[in-house]
Amino acid sequence: MEVVITKKDNETVARLIGRLDTPASAGVAKDLEPLIEAASGVVVLDCSEMAYISSSGLRIFLTVRKAAAEKGGKVIVRHISNEIRSVFMMTGFLNLFEIQ
Repeated sequence: MEVVITKKDNETVARLIGRLDTPASAGVAKDLEPLIEAASGVVVLDCSEMAYISSSGLRIFLTVRKAAAEKGGKVIVRHISNEIRSVFMMTGFLNLFEIQ
């Protein structure tokens, strides 16, 4: 799993590339620490290249959301595949995040 973080205008974008499964989640959590620090603005989780998400991955999304809520920021999840959308729907995550 690879994470590429870029700052563009008023957004901090994290491109998630690969499978966000349990073995990858510890590394991804560490890679996303800059996002949590920037959570007072707009944080975008770009899932266009993410192939899979496990419950550990969902927990990371919740951590970013919680940090943004505490700092007055906003989290947007972009470009989720139909498979990941199904996981979000089954777990109630579609109601927790702004999906674009």
